[in-house]
Amino acid sequence: MVAMKRVGYSRLQIALHWISAAVILWALLSGFYVSVIKVAAETKSIVGFINVSVTALFIPIFILRLYVSVRGSHTTCEVDRTFVKRLASWMHKSIYLMTAVVLLTGILMMDRPINIFDLVLIPAPLNDLQWIERFFVIHVWACVMLLVQVALHIAAVIKHEMCGRRILKKMVF
Repeated sequence: MVAMKRVGYSRLQIALHWISAAVILWALLSGFYVSVIKVAAETKSIVGFINVSVTALFIPIFILRLYVSVRGSHTTCEVDRTFVKRLASWMHKSIYLMTAVVLLTGILMMDRPINIFDLVLIPAPLNDLQWIERFFVIHVWACVMLLVQVALHIAAVIKHEMCGRRILKKMVF
């Protein structure tokens, strides 16, 4: 059976990937840094402010990325996909899902207005402190899971590159 393959990624897909990578890595690494390492309260506050602002602005970009991903998946008609390809596809989908959980719980755990670079204030969606705390706990665990997934994703890219499968070439303009 002949399988149709996508030649490469569009410029939009590549741009959305690298924007996503930059925002997700920044937010995860800086967020864990100020949570785990003892830093000045001012540093923690600045990082929190930047993370809330950047991730709030990232939400529409992420939604566009999901749309482009779903729309693009209909153009690929691979029927005989190997287990490894199915696993890679599942892993990418789980990264999207965990990113969505992190973003959603990040909004729902806010106990104060969402301040986007002092330009826009969005009221906190919840007032119930018990629910805010629940979403905070879910958010932290979702961030841990997303960090593990991102690490596995990067490890897979490195493995493929070392084995001669130049997949990073597909992700450049």
